[in-house]
Amino acid sequence: MAEQPQPISPVKNFFAGGFGGVCLVFVGHPLDTIKVRLQTQPKPQPGQPLLYSGTFDCFRKTLVGEGVRGLYRGMAAPIIGVTPMFAVCFFGFGLGKRLQQRKPDDVLTYPQLFAAGMLSGVFTTAIMAPGERIKCLLQIQAATGETKYSGSLDCAKQLYREAGIRGVYKGTVLTLMRDVPASGMYFMTYEWLKNILTPEGKSVSDLSAPRILFAGGLAGIFNWAVAIPPDVLKSRFQTAPPGKYPNGFRDVLRELIREEGVASLYKGFTAVMIRAFPANAACFLGFEVAMKFLNWIAPGL
Repeated sequence: MAEQPQPISPVKNFFAGGFGGVCLVFVGHPLDTIKVRLQTQPKPQPGQPLLYSGTFDCFRKTLVGEGVRGLYRGMAAPIIGVTPMFAVCFFGFGLGKRLQQRKPDDVLTYPQLFAAGMLSGVFTTAIMAPGERIKCLLQIQAATGETKYSGSLDCAKQLYREAGIRGVYKGTVLTLMRDVPASGMYFMTYEWLKNILTPEGKSVSDLSAPRILFAGGLAGIFNWAVAIPPDVLKSRFQTAPPGKYPNGFRDVLRELIREEGVASLYKGFTAVMIRAFPANAACFLGFEVAMKFLNWIAPGL
């Protein structure tokens, strides 16, 4: 069984979750850029090599061709979205736990924590889907040398002008398919590891920073182990020209399997896993530190 945290405070979770999300994006965005470019690189002509031979080749070419700014291309969209997204994410997790408790002091099982985490994935999709769409388009634009979009806001305006709100939210179903099970794994793993790492006789709330970093980092790895296949489909679908995949993700899946095999569903695996540990460790440490600060300055909030 898992020990439960203090009752959720929506206001505190909003600010703490937002701070944790900013930490995650700042640490993880460079490798997210590499991941998206690997996932969406065009199939080479017969006899021609791939644009990127792997994670480190993509990193080197991006750094040489575009400098450090190239690694942070498209970061404005996720930065703008992280505060409300992570606020809603952590709030959704707390709400999911509350809905399963008969009494406020009930201790939930790990399957119940997984279910609560899945609810948080549903909550965040409304914010995540358009942010991911814009981010992916800006990331591959820089790789192809085109300059269709001058930035995140310009990209959103053009998408809306071309296809309305459906254009902005293209890939929402795939975002749900990625985030609902992955979020369940994310929060359940974090709570499980926190309990394992808590010394006997101590409280989970007193866990040291290195142990929080370790628990958060591993939770991120477990999250992405579940999320990578639908994430590959989502990246390919969201960056495809209009009308290329009329049947949605089924067409993307068939094309990938037919042309590149099952292994194509794990494109960007190395970049994702290298990014997952430090980015999510930073996220959970940022969240826990912010929560302690808010509990100190506003205990009754």
